[in-house]
Amino acid sequence: MILHGYYRSSAAYRVRIALNLKRLKVEHRFHHLRRNEQREAGYLRLNPQGLVPALELDGGTVLTQSLAIIEWLDETHPEPPLVPREPLARARVRAFAQAIAADVHPVQNLKVLNRLKAFGLNQEQANAWARDIIAEGLTACEILVRNAAGAGPFCFGAEPSLADLCLVPQLYNARRFGVDLTAMPRLLAAEGACLTLPAFTEAAPERQPDAE
Repeated sequence: MILHGYYRSSAAYRVRIALNLKRLKVEHRFHHLRRNEQREAGYLRLNPQGLVPALELDGGTVLTQSLAIIEWLDETHPEPPLVPREPLARARVRAFAQAIAADVHPVQNLKVLNRLKAFGLNQEQANAWARDIIAEGLTACEILVRNAAGAGPFCFGAEPSLADLCLVPQLYNARRFGVDLTAMPRLLAAEGACLTLPAFTEAAPERQPDAE
């Protein structure tokens, strides 16, 4: 398999964690987002959206969208499970993951920030937009985890799930933009548990070959 990504893409970061947890080896190919390498013709043939990640399977099939890739990995390589089997627990994990992947991350990513600057915002104004979006989203995620009343130490139980795979990269982004995380102790505790695992630390942006 070949994973197309970029070291600082939080979506690619999620998939790297999943692959590590599943102990799956892939070839990595990198596309520098700030140089628009994801918009080159060769990559657009793989992923018409011009986004990372994309996962090329051994037979040539290409999967896109990080949550779809992770769920495919979970279904085809079920150990360790990343999505609970029990329906209510599964719904809670997916809701948390989608809160980040669908509601927070897309509106503070590079593509949107560049569009805001094209509309006349300066860099600091664009960064302030990102800070507000991330803080609002993570505040809601903190409540979602608290309301679940799980034993922890991860977001929804004793083992990491899809929720944690989304949380850790988003907290990385939050710190990049200067978001105050002090009012989110439950999220920080889950992150701390994740970062005791090599699968998470080895997937970190600064550990990737294309890191700058």
